[in-house]
Amino acid sequence: MAKVLTSKEENYAQWYNDLVLKSGLAENSAVRGCMVIKPYGYAIWEKMKEELDRRFKETGHENAYFPLFIPKSFFSREANHVEGFAKECAVVTHYRLKTDKETGEIIVDPEAKLEEELIVRPTSETIIWNTYKNWIQSYRDLPLLINQWANVVRWEMRTRLFLRTTEFLWQEGHTAHATRKEAEDETMQMVGVYAEFAEKFLGIPVLVGYKTESEKFAGAVETMTLEALMQDGKALQAGTSHFLGQNFAKAFDVQFTNKDGKLDYVWATSWGMTTRMIGALIMAHSDNNGLILPPRVAPIQVVIVPIYKGSEKSPPIAEAALKIKAQLTALGISVKFDDRDTHKPGWKFAEYELKGVPLRIAIGPRDIEKGTIELARRDTLEKTILPQEGIATHIAALLDEIQETIYQKALDFRSKNTHRVENWEELVDVLENKGGFALAHWDGTKESEDRIKETKATIRCLPLDGEKELGKCVVSGKPSSQRIVIAKAY
Repeated sequence: MAKVLTSKEENYAQWYNDLVLKSGLAENSAVRGCMVIKPYGYAIWEKMKEELDRRFKETGHENAYFPLFIPKSFFSREANHVEGFAKECAVVTHYRLKTDKETGEIIVDPEAKLEEELIVRPTSETIIWNTYKNWIQSYRDLPLLINQWANVVRWEMRTRLFLRTTEFLWQEGHTAHATRKEAEDETMQMVGVYAEFAEKFLGIPVLVGYKTESEKFAGAVETMTLEALMQDGKALQAGTSHFLGQNFAKAFDVQFTNKDGKLDYVWATSWGMTTRMIGALIMAHSDNNGLILPPRVAPIQVVIVPIYKGSEKSPPIAEAALKIKAQLTALGISVKFDDRDTHKPGWKFAEYELKGVPLRIAIGPRDIEKGTIELARRDTLEKTILPQEGIATHIAALLDEIQETIYQKALDFRSKNTHRVENWEELVDVLENKGGFALAHWDGTKESEDRIKETKATIRCLPLDGEKELGKCVVSGKPSSQRIVIAKAY
């Protein structure tokens, strides 16, 4: 095939870019920093969206939609929030174009200037909390559990398909609660939903923990994060859940009458996961032959490729293939029967390998004679000859096995590339020469954190299940009671 990938070992960044483009996931658009998500890439996002949406609804959340445009004045109501997003905002200043009478060019009509500029949403806390003021009056209106599927814009100077683009797709949950504990429980619950989704559905092991003060979400009291390790030894933030306290409720005067008849401000959370997870999926699992997709997220779980003798299609081969397809479909397995005569079987094999289809069935004249098929696994590239009889049940079990194998491989990689470090020299050695997660003691000060950032690494999280042990900060040597996770990251 012409679709050759740069190897990971030669140039990891180029391998990633090649894979996104040549597997048909996405491409750059005419708008700098924005991408076109192609059908196959969007099919993966739809699978993610459907699974997450199901999980959200199981936990009592409902979907709604809020405006793309946010009045500039809304951002000034929460100081930390506006400071955090000020450099990333796209601003709408006019509402009309016109033709210049002298040049004939299309220009912005100077007389159509907005009274107040509008911000293209980088996130929706402000517009949503301004709305919640009208929805919440009493404790009977709480909890309010809302999720939104939307696009957002954060102006980026250096972009990379899926990982960092000016516009991307995501979901953002925004909830309101009567008590601090309820909001904190919600924050914890949703990071748990994300963690289970990442591990059980995407096959990506994650560490769950708290962000430091300097790394938390702008306007949050606390930010919880999921940190995943990519195959190049860099971390990737896979989702966040924020406890917002009463900050946004006070900024937008969202009060309610509690059970004692007294006015109080509501307690808030927000949480989100984005199309960046498609990038995580690629970098956590794939190889030099192309994508490796865990079966649960794969748009096509099984592809059947008929092998005809000569140029004529064989009815018995097609009938056997369609029978297997029907059996698999009845079990809820997504199957494609690729009967195109415009491409040879070898081309198709390479194409579906590139696209990461978990299982490939080949069936030819000899298979019809013997009642067999050839079954190829994408994760191990192993091929086996199996009887057609009972193949559907076998494949259903095999897909579960592949899902677990892919996760276990990623987990083993993370374990192998997680290093306990005791001093500055060991930390620098891991960051510069080994990569992966460094587990180190930290004294909790901004000064020590800033020194760590000089290595171009960051504190990824304070692990939720981290070891409670006495030690010395790798920067200052001062006492520390818990190890933190340090890594270079996307």
